[in-house]
Amino acid sequence: MHYVNGKWQQGYGEPFVSNNPVTEEMLWQGQAATTEEVHQAFAAADEAQAAWSALGWEERAKAIRRFATVVNQHVDILTKAISDEVGKPLWDAATEAKAVAAKCEITIDAYQQLCDETQVSTNTLNGRVVYRPLGVVAVIGPFNFPAHIANGQIVPALLAGNCVVFKPSELTPYAAQVMVELWEKAGLPPGVLNLVQGGVSTSQAILAEPKLRGLFFTGSRATGVKLREALTHRLEVLLALELGGNNPLIVHRPASIDETVDRVIKSAYLTSGQRCTCARRLIVTGDAEPILRRLVEKTRDITVGRPSDQPEPFMGSLIHANAVQNVLRFQSDLLAHGAIPLIESKQLSLGAAFVSPGIIDVTNCTSRTDEEVFGPLLQVIRVPDLDAAIREANDTQYGLAAGILCADRAHFDRFREHIQSGLINWNLPTTGASGRLPFGGIGQSGNYRPAGYHAINFCHVPIAEVEALPEGTDAK
Repeated sequence: MHYVNGKWQQGYGEPFVSNNPVTEEMLWQGQAATTEEVHQAFAAADEAQAAWSALGWEERAKAIRRFATVVNQHVDILTKAISDEVGKPLWDAATEAKAVAAKCEITIDAYQQLCDETQVSTNTLNGRVVYRPLGVVAVIGPFNFPAHIANGQIVPALLAGNCVVFKPSELTPYAAQVMVELWEKAGLPPGVLNLVQGGVSTSQAILAEPKLRGLFFTGSRATGVKLREALTHRLEVLLALELGGNNPLIVHRPASIDETVDRVIKSAYLTSGQRCTCARRLIVTGDAEPILRRLVEKTRDITVGRPSDQPEPFMGSLIHANAVQNVLRFQSDLLAHGAIPLIESKQLSLGAAFVSPGIIDVTNCTSRTDEEVFGPLLQVIRVPDLDAAIREANDTQYGLAAGILCADRAHFDRFREHIQSGLINWNLPTTGASGRLPFGGIGQSGNYRPAGYHAINFCHVPIAEVEALPEGTDAK
Protein backbone atom coordinates (compact mmCIF):
# COMPACT_ATOMS: atom_id res chain seq x y z
CA MET A 1 0.00 0.00 0.00
CA HIS A 2 0.96 3.59 -0.66
CA TYR A 3 0.06 6.53 1.54
CA VAL A 4 -0.59 9.74 -0.40
CA ASN A 5 -2.25 12.90 0.86
CA GLY A 6 -3.49 11.17 3.99
CA LYS A 7 -5.09 8.20 2.20
CA TRP A 8 -4.03 4.58 1.69
CA GLN A 9 -4.20 3.36 -1.88
CA GLN A 10 -3.17 0.44 -4.04
CA GLY A 11 -0.37 0.89 -6.55
CA TYR A 12 -0.57 0.24 -10.27
CA GLY A 13 3.05 -0.51 -11.08
CA GLU A 14 4.99 -3.74 -11.13
CA PRO A 15 3.85 -6.26 -8.49
CA PHE A 16 6.35 -7.38 -5.86
CA VAL A 17 6.35 -9.20 -2.54
CA SER A 18 8.30 -9.27 0.70
CA ASN A 19 8.97 -12.64 2.30
CA ASN A 20 9.90 -13.41 5.87
CA PRO A 21 13.57 -14.52 5.49
CA VAL A 22 13.22 -16.97 8.40
CA THR A 23 10.02 -18.78 7.43
CA GLU A 24 10.17 -17.89 3.71
CA GLU A 25 6.44 -17.12 3.92
CA MET A 26 5.00 -14.09 2.13
CA LEU A 27 4.66 -11.15 4.52
CA TRP A 28 3.54 -8.36 2.21
CA GLN A 29 2.43 -8.00 -1.39
CA GLY A 30 1.62 -4.98 -3.47
CA GLN A 31 2.45 -3.02 -6.57
CA ALA A 32 5.14 -0.42 -7.04
CA ALA A 33 4.23 3.23 -7.42
CA THR A 34 4.09 4.34 -11.03
CA THR A 35 5.55 7.62 -12.26
CA GLU A 36 2.08 9.17 -12.03
CA GLU A 37 1.62 7.94 -8.45
CA VAL A 38 5.00 9.35 -7.45
CA HIS A 39 3.94 12.62 -9.06
CA GLN A 40 0.73 12.57 -7.00
CA ALA A 41 2.77 12.09 -3.82
CA PHE A 42 4.99 15.06 -4.66
CA ALA A 43 1.98 17.17 -5.57
CA ALA A 44 0.38 16.36 -2.22
CA ALA A 45 3.59 17.21 -0.39
CA ASP A 46 3.97 20.45 -2.31
CA GLU A 47 0.38 21.41 -1.52
CA ALA A 48 0.94 20.78 2.19
CA GLN A 49 4.34 22.49 2.29
CA ALA A 50 3.32 26.09 2.91
CA ALA A 51 0.95 25.34 5.79
CA TRP A 52 3.35 22.87 7.44
CA SER A 53 6.25 25.32 7.26
CA ALA A 54 4.08 28.17 8.54
CA LEU A 55 3.18 26.24 11.71
CA GLY A 56 6.48 27.13 13.31
CA TRP A 57 8.91 24.64 14.77
CA GLU A 58 7.22 24.46 18.17
CA GLU A 59 3.94 23.22 16.65
CA ARG A 60 5.78 20.79 14.41
CA ALA A 61 7.61 19.52 17.50
CA LYS A 62 4.25 18.79 19.14
CA ALA A 63 3.28 16.60 16.18
CA ILE A 64 6.60 14.75 16.41
CA ARG A 65 6.15 14.20 20.14
CA ARG A 66 2.69 12.75 19.47
CA PHE A 67 4.33 10.29 17.07
CA ALA A 68 6.87 9.28 19.72
CA THR A 69 4.02 8.60 22.14
CA VAL A 70 2.19 6.47 19.57
CA VAL A 71 5.35 4.48 18.81
CA ASN A 72 5.88 3.76 22.49
CA GLN A 73 2.28 2.61 22.74
CA HIS A 74 2.71 0.25 19.78
CA VAL A 75 6.37 -0.67 20.14
CA ASP A 76 5.61 -4.41 20.16
CA ILE A 77 3.84 -4.16 16.80
CA LEU A 78 6.73 -2.29 15.22
CA THR A 79 9.23 -4.70 16.79
CA LYS A 80 7.50 -7.72 15.31
CA ALA A 81 7.22 -6.10 11.88
CA ILE A 82 10.97 -5.42 11.83
CA SER A 83 11.83 -8.89 13.09
CA ASP A 84 9.49 -10.64 10.65
CA GLU A 85 10.78 -8.76 7.63
CA VAL A 86 14.51 -8.51 8.36
CA GLY A 87 15.01 -11.70 10.38
CA LYS A 88 16.39 -9.93 13.45
CA PRO A 89 16.10 -11.52 16.88
CA LEU A 90 13.33 -9.81 18.83
CA TRP A 91 15.80 -8.13 21.21
CA ASP A 92 17.58 -6.54 18.23
CA ALA A 93 14.33 -5.48 16.55
CA ALA A 94 13.04 -4.02 19.84
CA THR A 95 16.20 -1.92 20.14
CA GLU A 96 15.45 -0.45 16.72
CA ALA A 97 11.77 0.16 17.45
CA LYS A 98 12.56 2.00 20.69
CA ALA A 99 15.15 4.10 18.87
CA VAL A 100 12.41 5.32 16.51
CA ALA A 101 10.64 6.98 19.44
CA ALA A 102 13.84 8.19 21.12
CA LYS A 103 14.96 9.96 17.93
CA CYS A 104 12.10 12.44 18.23
CA GLU A 105 13.14 14.21 21.42
CA ILE A 106 16.81 14.07 20.44
CA THR A 107 16.00 15.83 17.16
CA ILE A 108 13.96 18.52 18.89
CA ASP A 109 16.88 19.16 21.22
CA ALA A 110 19.29 19.28 18.26
CA TYR A 111 17.10 21.83 16.50
CA GLN A 112 17.25 24.15 19.49
CA GLN A 113 20.95 23.65 20.18
CA LEU A 114 22.31 23.83 16.62
CA CYS A 115 20.30 26.65 15.08
CA ASP A 116 22.44 29.77 14.85
CA GLU A 117 20.75 32.80 16.40
CA THR A 118 23.44 35.29 15.41
CA GLN A 119 22.29 38.90 15.09
CA VAL A 120 24.28 41.78 13.65
CA SER A 121 23.56 45.44 14.28
CA THR A 122 25.20 48.63 13.05
CA ASN A 123 24.12 52.25 12.99
CA THR A 124 22.32 51.63 9.70
CA LEU A 125 21.02 48.06 9.74
CA ASN A 126 19.88 45.03 11.66
CA GLY A 127 20.73 41.52 10.46
CA ARG A 128 19.89 38.02 11.64
CA VAL A 129 20.07 34.36 10.72
CA VAL A 130 16.75 32.70 9.90
CA TYR A 131 16.07 29.19 8.65
CA ARG A 132 14.00 28.04 5.71
CA PRO A 133 13.08 24.45 4.83
CA LEU A 134 14.40 22.94 1.62
CA GLY A 135 10.87 22.16 0.40
CA VAL A 136 9.69 18.70 -0.61
CA VAL A 137 12.34 16.11 0.20
CA ALA A 138 12.57 12.37 -0.48
CA VAL A 139 13.94 9.76 1.92
CA ILE A 140 15.09 6.47 0.38
CA GLY A 141 15.63 4.04 3.23
CA PRO A 142 17.72 0.87 3.68
CA PHE A 143 16.61 -2.65 4.57
CA ASN A 144 18.84 -3.29 7.59
CA PHE A 145 17.17 -0.69 9.82
CA PRO A 146 13.92 -0.18 7.89
CA ALA A 147 12.33 2.00 10.57
CA HIS A 148 15.08 3.68 12.56
CA ILE A 149 17.40 4.91 9.80
CA ALA A 150 14.63 6.26 7.57
CA ASN A 151 12.91 7.80 10.59
CA GLY A 152 16.22 9.38 11.56
CA GLN A 153 15.93 11.46 8.40
CA ILE A 154 12.15 11.87 8.28
CA VAL A 155 11.95 13.41 11.77
CA PRO A 156 14.53 16.19 11.26
CA ALA A 157 13.14 16.88 7.79
CA LEU A 158 9.64 17.35 9.21
CA LEU A 159 10.83 19.41 12.18
CA ALA A 160 12.70 21.76 9.84
CA GLY A 161 9.46 22.38 7.95
CA ASN A 162 9.85 20.10 4.94
CA CYS A 163 7.21 17.73 3.61
CA VAL A 164 8.45 14.23 2.83
CA VAL A 165 8.03 11.50 0.22
CA PHE A 166 9.34 8.27 1.73
CA LYS A 167 10.41 5.30 -0.39
CA PRO A 168 11.63 2.39 1.70
CA SER A 169 13.79 -0.43 0.43
CA GLU A 170 11.81 -2.80 -1.77
CA LEU A 171 13.03 -5.51 0.61
CA THR A 172 11.21 -4.01 3.62
CA PRO A 173 7.89 -2.49 2.50
CA TYR A 174 5.95 -3.97 5.43
CA ALA A 175 7.99 -2.46 8.27
CA ALA A 176 7.85 0.91 6.52
CA GLN A 177 4.08 0.67 6.13
CA VAL A 178 3.66 -0.10 9.83
CA MET A 179 5.78 2.93 10.75
CA VAL A 180 3.79 5.26 8.48
CA GLU A 181 0.57 3.88 10.01
CA LEU A 182 1.90 5.09 13.35
CA TRP A 183 2.53 8.54 11.90
CA GLU A 184 -1.07 8.51 10.69
CA LYS A 185 -2.30 7.59 14.20
CA ALA A 186 -0.32 10.56 15.53
CA GLY A 187 -2.49 12.89 13.43
CA LEU A 188 0.07 14.20 10.96
CA PRO A 189 -1.74 16.47 8.45
CA PRO A 190 -2.44 15.00 4.97
CA GLY A 191 0.39 15.40 2.48
CA VAL A 192 3.08 16.11 5.07
CA LEU A 193 4.40 12.53 4.91
CA ASN A 194 3.74 10.32 1.90
CA LEU A 195 4.77 6.70 1.33
CA VAL A 196 5.54 5.25 -2.11
CA GLN A 197 6.63 1.63 -2.43
CA GLY A 198 8.79 0.16 -5.17
CA GLY A 199 12.23 -0.47 -6.54
CA VAL A 200 14.45 1.12 -9.18
CA SER A 201 11.65 2.48 -11.37
CA THR A 202 10.05 4.23 -8.39
CA SER A 203 13.39 5.76 -7.42
CA GLN A 204 13.88 6.97 -10.99
CA ALA A 205 10.49 8.66 -10.89
CA ILE A 206 11.51 10.42 -7.66
CA LEU A 207 14.73 11.65 -9.26
CA ALA A 208 12.80 13.08 -12.20
CA GLU A 209 10.36 15.03 -10.04
CA PRO A 210 10.66 18.81 -10.65
CA LYS A 211 9.48 19.55 -7.10
CA LEU A 212 12.29 17.51 -5.48
CA ARG A 213 14.49 19.74 -3.31
CA GLY A 214 16.33 17.22 -1.14
CA LEU A 215 17.17 13.52 -1.37
CA PHE A 216 18.42 11.60 1.66
CA PHE A 217 19.70 8.11 0.86
CA THR A 218 21.20 5.29 2.94
CA GLY A 219 22.53 2.25 1.11
CA SER A 220 25.33 1.00 -1.09
CA ARG A 221 28.08 3.10 -2.60
CA ALA A 222 27.15 1.90 -6.09
CA THR A 223 23.61 3.22 -5.74
CA GLY A 224 24.83 6.44 -4.15
CA VAL A 225 27.09 7.10 -7.14
CA LYS A 226 24.16 6.54 -9.51
CA LEU A 227 22.01 8.99 -7.56
CA ARG A 228 24.74 11.61 -7.65
CA GLU A 229 25.18 11.15 -11.40
CA ALA A 230 21.43 11.41 -11.96
CA LEU A 231 21.30 14.72 -10.08
CA THR A 232 24.45 16.24 -11.60
CA HIS A 233 22.53 19.09 -13.22
CA ARG A 234 19.95 19.47 -10.44
CA LEU A 235 21.89 21.99 -8.37
CA GLU A 236 18.74 22.89 -6.46
CA VAL A 237 18.55 19.37 -4.95
CA LEU A 238 20.54 18.69 -1.78
CA LEU A 239 21.81 15.09 -1.85
CA ALA A 240 22.80 13.55 1.51
CA LEU A 241 24.41 10.10 1.34
CA GLU A 242 25.33 7.44 3.92
CA LEU A 243 27.04 4.65 2.00
CA GLY A 244 28.63 2.22 4.43
CA GLY A 245 32.29 1.27 4.67
CA ASN A 246 35.05 -1.32 4.88
CA ASN A 247 35.49 -0.55 8.55
CA PRO A 248 38.77 -1.30 10.40
CA LEU A 249 39.15 -2.33 14.03
CA ILE A 250 42.68 -2.33 15.42
CA VAL A 251 43.75 -4.47 18.38
CA HIS A 252 47.01 -3.18 19.88
CA ARG A 253 48.20 -4.21 23.34
CA PRO A 254 44.73 -4.35 24.93
CA ALA A 255 44.24 -4.57 28.69
CA SER A 256 42.00 -7.65 28.67
CA ILE A 257 41.72 -10.48 26.17
CA ASP A 258 38.16 -11.35 27.14
CA GLU A 259 36.92 -7.75 26.96
CA THR A 260 38.68 -7.33 23.64
CA VAL A 261 37.10 -10.44 22.18
CA ASP A 262 33.65 -9.38 23.38
CA ARG A 263 34.02 -6.01 21.65
CA VAL A 264 35.29 -7.60 18.44
CA ILE A 265 32.31 -9.95 18.31
CA LYS A 266 29.86 -7.09 18.86
CA SER A 267 31.68 -5.08 16.19
CA ALA A 268 31.62 -7.82 13.57
CA TYR A 269 28.43 -9.79 14.15
CA LEU A 270 25.65 -7.62 15.59
CA THR A 271 22.58 -7.78 13.33
CA SER A 272 24.33 -10.68 11.57
CA GLY A 273 26.95 -8.28 10.24
CA GLN A 274 24.28 -6.20 8.49
CA ARG A 275 25.13 -2.87 10.05
CA CYS A 276 26.99 -0.24 8.07
CA THR A 277 29.24 0.27 11.11
CA CYS A 278 30.22 -3.39 11.50
CA ALA A 279 33.95 -4.07 11.54
CA ARG A 280 35.00 -5.82 8.33
CA ARG A 281 38.78 -5.79 8.96
CA LEU A 282 40.37 -6.82 12.25
CA ILE A 283 43.93 -5.48 12.26
CA VAL A 284 46.11 -7.06 14.97
CA THR A 285 49.62 -6.04 15.97
CA GLY A 286 52.52 -8.13 17.25
CA ASP A 287 51.85 -11.58 18.69
CA ALA A 288 48.06 -11.78 18.45
CA GLU A 289 47.73 -15.56 18.78
CA PRO A 290 46.21 -15.55 22.30
CA ILE A 291 43.58 -13.04 21.22
CA LEU A 292 42.78 -14.84 17.98
CA ARG A 293 42.50 -18.21 19.71
CA ARG A 294 40.04 -16.79 22.20
CA LEU A 295 38.14 -15.01 19.42
CA VAL A 296 37.75 -18.26 17.51
CA GLU A 297 36.52 -20.03 20.66
CA LYS A 298 33.92 -17.37 21.46
CA THR A 299 32.80 -17.04 17.84
CA ARG A 300 32.07 -20.77 17.72
CA ASP A 301 29.78 -20.21 20.72
CA ILE A 302 27.66 -17.57 18.97
CA THR A 303 24.04 -18.68 18.73
CA VAL A 304 22.32 -18.26 15.37
CA GLY A 305 18.59 -18.85 15.30
CA ARG A 306 15.01 -17.83 14.66
CA PRO A 307 13.48 -14.84 16.44
CA SER A 308 11.05 -17.19 18.18
CA ASP A 309 13.82 -19.31 19.72
CA GLN A 310 14.26 -19.35 23.49
CA PRO A 311 16.65 -18.26 24.74
CA GLU A 312 16.89 -15.63 22.03
CA PRO A 313 19.85 -16.03 19.66
CA PHE A 314 22.63 -13.49 19.23
CA MET A 315 22.32 -13.61 15.44
CA GLY A 316 19.29 -14.05 13.22
CA SER A 317 19.09 -14.54 9.47
CA LEU A 318 20.39 -12.35 6.68
CA ILE A 319 17.86 -10.39 4.64
CA HIS A 320 17.53 -13.16 2.03
CA ALA A 321 19.25 -16.25 0.62
CA ASN A 322 21.16 -14.23 -2.01
CA ALA A 323 22.84 -12.26 0.75
CA VAL A 324 24.16 -15.53 2.19
CA GLN A 325 25.50 -16.55 -1.20
CA ASN A 326 27.23 -13.18 -1.58
CA VAL A 327 29.07 -13.75 1.71
CA LEU A 328 30.08 -17.28 0.74
CA ARG A 329 31.25 -16.22 -2.73
CA PHE A 330 33.40 -13.47 -1.25
CA GLN A 331 34.87 -15.93 1.25
CA SER A 332 35.59 -18.49 -1.48
CA ASP A 333 37.40 -15.88 -3.53
CA LEU A 334 39.60 -14.93 -0.57
CA LEU A 335 40.44 -18.57 0.14
CA ALA A 336 41.27 -19.16 -3.52
CA HIS A 337 43.87 -16.36 -3.29
CA GLY A 338 45.71 -17.54 -0.22
CA ALA A 339 43.54 -16.53 2.73
CA ILE A 340 43.49 -18.91 5.69
CA PRO A 341 40.18 -19.84 7.34
CA LEU A 342 40.16 -19.56 11.12
CA ILE A 343 36.42 -20.30 11.03
CA GLU A 344 34.66 -20.73 7.70
CA SER A 345 31.29 -19.08 7.29
CA LYS A 346 28.75 -21.72 6.23
CA GLN A 347 25.12 -21.84 5.21
CA LEU A 348 23.06 -23.36 8.01
CA SER A 349 20.28 -25.94 7.94
CA LEU A 350 17.96 -23.45 9.69
CA GLY A 351 17.09 -22.00 6.29
CA ALA A 352 18.45 -20.50 3.11
CA ALA A 353 18.96 -17.08 4.71
CA PHE A 354 21.00 -18.35 7.68
CA VAL A 355 24.80 -18.30 7.73
CA SER A 356 27.33 -18.87 10.49
CA PRO A 357 29.91 -16.20 11.45
CA GLY A 358 33.30 -16.53 9.79
CA ILE A 359 36.86 -15.35 10.44
CA ILE A 360 39.37 -15.39 7.59
CA ASP A 361 43.07 -14.48 7.89
CA VAL A 362 43.79 -12.45 4.76
CA THR A 363 47.28 -11.27 5.72
CA ASN A 364 48.90 -13.12 2.82
CA CYS A 365 45.94 -13.04 0.46
CA THR A 366 47.07 -12.03 -3.02
CA SER A 367 43.75 -10.50 -4.03
CA ARG A 368 42.01 -8.35 -1.42
CA THR A 369 39.35 -6.00 -2.71
CA ASP A 370 38.17 -2.90 -0.90
CA GLU A 371 34.54 -3.98 -0.69
CA GLU A 372 31.92 -3.86 2.01
CA VAL A 373 30.84 -7.44 2.68
CA PHE A 374 27.39 -7.06 4.20
CA GLY A 375 27.32 -10.09 6.44
CA PRO A 376 29.10 -11.89 9.31
CA LEU A 377 32.54 -12.34 7.75
CA LEU A 378 35.56 -10.82 9.53
CA GLN A 379 38.94 -10.47 7.79
CA VAL A 380 42.05 -10.65 9.99
CA ILE A 381 45.17 -8.72 8.99
CA ARG A 382 48.40 -9.09 10.96
CA VAL A 383 50.85 -6.17 11.12
CA PRO A 384 54.01 -5.55 13.20
CA ASP A 385 53.12 -2.31 14.99
CA LEU A 386 50.63 0.50 15.49
CA ASP A 387 51.92 2.68 12.65
CA ALA A 388 51.48 -0.21 10.23
CA ALA A 389 48.02 -0.85 11.65
CA ILE A 390 46.94 2.74 11.04
CA ARG A 391 48.29 2.64 7.48
CA GLU A 392 46.35 -0.56 6.88
CA ALA A 393 43.21 0.92 8.43
CA ASN A 394 43.40 3.94 6.13
CA ASP A 395 44.01 1.80 3.04
CA THR A 396 40.41 2.08 1.89
CA GLN A 397 38.25 4.32 -0.24
CA TYR A 398 35.73 4.45 2.59
CA GLY A 399 35.74 6.25 5.93
CA LEU A 400 32.66 5.50 7.99
CA ALA A 401 33.64 3.81 11.28
CA ALA A 402 36.97 2.86 12.82
CA GLY A 403 38.07 1.72 16.23
CA ILE A 404 41.04 0.72 18.34
CA LEU A 405 41.18 -1.60 21.34
CA CYS A 406 44.23 -0.69 23.44
CA ALA A 407 45.18 0.05 27.03
CA ASP A 408 47.36 3.12 26.51
CA ARG A 409 45.70 6.51 25.97
CA ALA A 410 48.75 7.67 24.01
CA HIS A 411 48.14 4.90 21.45
CA PHE A 412 44.54 6.01 21.05
CA ASP A 413 45.65 9.63 20.63
CA ARG A 414 48.00 8.61 17.82
CA PHE A 415 45.19 6.61 16.22
CA ARG A 416 42.58 9.37 16.34
CA GLU A 417 45.01 11.95 14.97
CA HIS A 418 45.73 9.90 11.85
CA ILE A 419 42.65 7.75 11.17
CA GLN A 420 40.42 8.79 8.29
CA SER A 421 36.94 8.14 9.55
CA GLY A 422 33.71 9.89 10.47
CA LEU A 423 33.18 7.71 13.57
CA ILE A 424 36.14 7.01 15.86
CA ASN A 425 35.92 4.54 18.75
CA TRP A 426 38.26 3.68 21.63
CA ASN A 427 37.68 0.45 23.54
CA LEU A 428 34.12 0.21 22.23
CA PRO A 429 32.42 -1.83 19.51
CA THR A 430 32.32 -0.02 16.17
CA THR A 431 28.59 -0.74 16.02
CA GLY A 432 27.73 1.63 18.87
CA ALA A 433 26.61 5.16 18.02
CA SER A 434 25.21 7.96 20.16
CA GLY A 435 22.14 9.75 18.89
CA ARG A 436 23.56 12.92 20.44
CA LEU A 437 26.66 12.95 18.25
CA PRO A 438 27.08 13.30 14.49
CA PHE A 439 26.84 10.19 12.34
CA GLY A 440 28.30 9.86 8.87
CA GLY A 441 31.43 9.06 6.93
CA ILE A 442 34.07 10.64 4.75
CA GLY A 443 35.51 9.60 1.42
CA GLN A 444 33.29 7.13 -0.42
CA SER A 445 31.21 6.57 2.71
CA GLY A 446 29.09 9.61 1.97
CA ASN A 447 28.69 13.30 2.72
CA TYR A 448 27.15 15.63 5.28
CA ARG A 449 26.15 13.92 8.57
CA PRO A 450 23.12 12.02 7.24
CA ALA A 451 22.09 10.65 10.63
CA GLY A 452 22.66 11.37 14.30
CA TYR A 453 22.37 14.66 16.13
CA HIS A 454 23.51 16.88 13.27
CA ALA A 455 21.05 15.58 10.65
CA ILE A 456 18.96 18.70 11.20
CA ASN A 457 21.71 20.77 9.57
CA PHE A 458 21.06 19.52 6.04
CA CYS A 459 17.27 19.73 6.37
CA HIS A 460 17.05 23.51 6.27
CA VAL A 461 18.98 26.48 4.91
CA PRO A 462 20.34 29.39 6.95
CA ILE A 463 19.26 32.68 5.38
CA ALA A 464 20.72 36.13 6.04
CA GLU A 465 18.02 38.73 6.64
CA VAL A 466 19.26 42.32 6.64
CA GLU A 467 17.05 45.38 7.03
CA ALA A 468 17.92 49.04 6.81
CA LEU A 469 17.16 51.22 9.81
CA PRO A 470 15.16 54.39 9.26
CA GLU A 471 17.25 57.46 9.86
CA GLY A 472 17.44 58.30 13.54
CA THR A 473 16.44 54.76 14.71
CA ASP A 474 18.62 52.97 17.24
CA ALA A 475 19.97 49.58 16.20
CA LYS A 476 18.52 46.55 18.01
